[in-house]
Amino acid sequence: MLYLKRTKVGEIMNERNILCIDLKSFFASCECVERKLDPFTTPLVVADPERGKGAITLAVTPYMKTLGVPSRGRIFEIPNNIKYIIAKPTMELYLKKSKEIIDIFLNFVSKEDLHVYSIDESFLDVTNYLKLYKTNDYNLAINIMKTIKEKTGLTSTCGIGPNLFLAKVALDTESKHNKDCIAKWTYEDIKTKLWNLEPLTEMWGIGSKTMKKLNDLGIKKVGDINKYNINFYKRRFGIIGEEIYLHANGIDTSNIKEKCESKNKSYSISQILYKDYSIINTPLIIREMSSTLAKRLRNNKKVCSCISFGIGYSKNIGGYFYHSKKLSTSTNNEKEIYETCKNIFDNYIEDLPIRKISISASKISDNNYHQLNLFENSLEEENNEKITLTIDNITNKFGNNSILKASSLIEYSTIKKRNNTLGGHSK
Repeated sequence: MLYLKRTKVGEIMNERNILCIDLKSFFASCECVERKLDPFTTPLVVADPERGKGAITLAVTPYMKTLGVPSRGRIFEIPNNIKYIIAKPTMELYLKKSKEIIDIFLNFVSKEDLHVYSIDESFLDVTNYLKLYKTNDYNLAINIMKTIKEKTGLTSTCGIGPNLFLAKVALDTESKHNKDCIAKWTYEDIKTKLWNLEPLTEMWGIGSKTMKKLNDLGIKKVGDINKYNINFYKRRFGIIGEEIYLHANGIDTSNIKEKCESKNKSYSISQILYKDYSIINTPLIIREMSSTLAKRLRNNKKVCSCISFGIGYSKNIGGYFYHSKKLSTSTNNEKEIYETCKNIFDNYIEDLPIRKISISASKISDNNYHQLNLFENSLEEENNEKITLTIDNITNKFGNNSILKASSLIEYSTIKKRNNTLGGHSK
């Protein structure tokens, strides 16, 4: 049943049963499980030893955290009296484990009720499954987490809430402190729990820069945000300001189904990055993904006339955008797809750490004719198309890594790893 509550700002809030499940110290735990070690008793850090003492630790085991070693630091910062195992990052292993976890989720809920937020964190809307399983959200969470442990060896934590935001904050701020690794928040917890969060970065969606700006306004904890009205924040911070005010009052009108792909026929590609990317190095990934998507269209002899593009920010910051743009002519050309995505990216991106990129091609039709671009040299266009098709034939036969652009050698490129993980061939 769907319950509605009217808030003081005139919004209508849907009360759902949302689970936000996170894998504890995911990278480090995967490395321990692979070595048949217990991450809660094993001193292990994930870092590239070839980079020396200055290497960044991508993750550390829960045991290392009890010794005061942070998740993100540098090797030389680890105290000399701690003996530890250093594991080189294995992205293929992490993607494999992540897929196993997603498969477990899909045994409990449908694809439309699952939103994979990052490689180690997902939202599940279990509202319509509680009667089916004859249980409540808390016991269902226990069952899912137990299944994850039994099938993968990984430990998870869970936040439960009436919307995505409160489930996420419950996960981030309370679940890790509870013996069962579960925290459930309701709307009644807004005043007693949410409003007392301090510093402001404890609230999902507020980073250190935004916190400083709010601190300058005399806002120290979440409840202080109510000193000003929503219009003040909209003028001061734009769309993010409105979100800050609504979230501070436990309001989140987004839902998982809105985050799922369109039911219409489409070709989509998404990538959860294994580390935060900046607005400077993200276009390289967008270009690589555009190339992969364009090749899928060509292999299936299809063209598209609408491109949708989205960015998800680091889970420590929160937030995302997803917009679509109609094309003047149908295409399966990677340059046109990339330029469309880049245009959306430039118009909506904020200077925040990026963790997820999504591209979708829709309004699909058969590529049974060729429309020349009157503003380009038709002979040059025809030659470029022949070159592209020749490259497609080679990579389809010998694997996607058989021919790569020089940009694949750049440190931030992910195309070679993705091709290896996905088997090296496009379908």
